[in-house]
Amino acid sequence: MTRTLDVWWDRRLVGQLTQNEHGELGFAYAPEWVSDDKAHPLSASLPKRAEPFKRRECRPFFGGLLPEEGQRDAAAQALGVSRSNDFALLDRLGGDVAGALQLLPPGETPSVPLLDQPSAPLDDAGLIRVLDALPLRPLLAGEDGLRLSLAGAQSKVPVVLVDGKVALPAPGQPTTHILKPPITRFKATTENEAFVMRLAAAIGLDVASVEPRVVRNRTFLLVQRYDRAIDGDGHVHRIHQEDFCQALGVPPETKYASEGGPVFKDCFALLRRIAARPAVDVLKLLDAAIFNVIAGNADAHGKNFSILYDDDGPRLAPLYDLLATVAYPDLSSKFAMRIGARAKLSELNDTGWATFATDAGLGLPLVRRRVADISERAILQANVVAADLVRPGLDEKALLQFAEMVVDRAERCAHSTRGNGPPTSR
Repeated sequence: MTRTLDVWWDRRLVGQLTQNEHGELGFAYAPEWVSDDKAHPLSASLPKRAEPFKRRECRPFFGGLLPEEGQRDAAAQALGVSRSNDFALLDRLGGDVAGALQLLPPGETPSVPLLDQPSAPLDDAGLIRVLDALPLRPLLAGEDGLRLSLAGAQSKVPVVLVDGKVALPAPGQPTTHILKPPITRFKATTENEAFVMRLAAAIGLDVASVEPRVVRNRTFLLVQRYDRAIDGDGHVHRIHQEDFCQALGVPPETKYASEGGPVFKDCFALLRRIAARPAVDVLKLLDAAIFNVIAGNADAHGKNFSILYDDDGPRLAPLYDLLATVAYPDLSSKFAMRIGARAKLSELNDTGWATFATDAGLGLPLVRRRVADISERAILQANVVAADLVRPGLDEKALLQFAEMVVDRAERCAHSTRGNGPPTSR
């Protein structure tokens, strides 16, 4: 028996995701979607066509909508389904995913939440309950009325804000923010991510807005979703997006370059192929790559960059999930995507940047200028950003340590383009 889920984009039926009696996924566009010249493909890896897509073709995109690693395991356990069953997970979690899509059972159409019936804000006890539940039930999987999914290996849940207060969404309601509790095995991850994201914004990078919050001495981070827009009447609209792995047809299990996932050469080529303004986005990706080196974000893999499909055409999405992973010795300090075959900042030199420039299709003088400029901005802004984040309940010492680390790395990064390599870390 074949099972089906209808795939909706802004209340229009795009097609159907299927699972046959052997458990194989398939996807087919609706004829009306294929014939509409204004209708966009779901993914750069799923061009519009009448012929159905087999599992190998469609699984990278649809599997890429789901949580990963331990989050996937815990969600599957909470829902009572197999972790390897993408269809079953999407059936239970696909009501609100990254981008514009909703995956609903046949016969069910997207609902329109009423503005005069807003969700009730969570009080402090409710927020603590959510923070306590997330490690065991990622995305609050299985909670009545919630069908939410986000990719990634970190604990999180999509939420809405009501008068500035966190609330769980009503059934079918587009979420506007992502609530991220701290990672329990690492110190001050709320402060870490808030600092790195705010620093990226302070030096002029396009980045999602974040706000660290504290409830009863427990921290969490609120991230504003860039794939949502609010119109003049207060209605929230979903905006389509996909990460680079989805766009390149790479399954989430092989997101790391060392496992066959995207490398920077693939990413720059993707932007040149599909971006509405490729020259602008190529430079943005260059700046992002340099910033991640300076910030010590070694986990910037293909699923941590996305394409946003808004009214201006396909473009590089604002940056997200920026964390100084090198602050934690238990995490690998090797870049998820190497810079000119160099795996660490200590290995970077002008030769490495020259190879990276070739991979990016850019001139080495431009890359050198951007490295120098972003390094200088990071040095000027790091302590300012850290000081601005200090407030009761947040770890001031950790914030200052993150700033000191970034200043040191920025100085070493700037030096890496002027000689044989960066100076020894202080």
